[in-house]
Amino acid sequence: MELSAYQQFADLEEEHFWFRGRRSIFFAILDKLYHGRKDLEILEVGCGAGGLLKRLSIYGNAKGLELWPELCKLAKDRSGQSMICGNAYAIPLADQSQDLICLFDTIEHIPDEGQALAEIQRVLKPGGRVFFSVPAYQFLFSNNDRVAHHCRRYTKGRLQKVCKAAALEAEKLSYFNSFLFPLILPAVLLAKGKEKWIGLKDENKTNLSRVFPGPINATFAGIMSSERHLLRHMNFPVGHSLLGVFRRPTPPSGRLEP
Repeated sequence: MELSAYQQFADLEEEHFWFRGRRSIFFAILDKLYHGRKDLEILEVGCGAGGLLKRLSIYGNAKGLELWPELCKLAKDRSGQSMICGNAYAIPLADQSQDLICLFDTIEHIPDEGQALAEIQRVLKPGGRVFFSVPAYQFLFSNNDRVAHHCRRYTKGRLQKVCKAAALEAEKLSYFNSFLFPLILPAVLLAKGKEKWIGLKDENKTNLSRVFPGPINATFAGIMSSERHLLRHMNFPVGHSLLGVFRRPTPPSGRLEP
């Protein structure tokens, strides 16, 4: 992603409804899994501007991984957490050292997802979890995805397939941002039509460049955030985004992990 887009995210992620909604959903699920835990070893791969990294530290020792030194500095300054400058193909951590690895809207940026997932599986402890969030449905791939340097969008089946190939088992797999999806879907399809037939006004702007008036932004944030109450207990069949919690299986007693 462009550095300017990360700076935009840093400026928006405390207030924009999309950031507020996804944050509420992610931590509702994480709280259900790890309530009261403070001893986890946690890695956030592709932590961006660090908005979620500090919040992850409530569960233990949280650290971020980012490719660019400028982003590492931005994330460290904003989160106060340790940063690793590197990439997901060669994570400089010991085998089986992490309890939780988070990729919040990250894996779609990585060209070779299989290589990255194999490396993530390597550093994950047996019984440890990987938390993904990704954009949903390839037919919605648009200029926003190109500006954000997305390689792909996902369905449940695609995410499950690539994780299974990395020996990661699905524990939870659900679409989200579902309540607003009836508004988002026609807006994206209309924008794609304009791209094709009219052209783009600004090829460097993301969907998040649009600033909503305060009451509308707050309403959207409330609607999206409210999904957390249901997602703690069930999975949604459709939505603009997708989340997955996967585990590295624990070997049968007496067997050693390779």
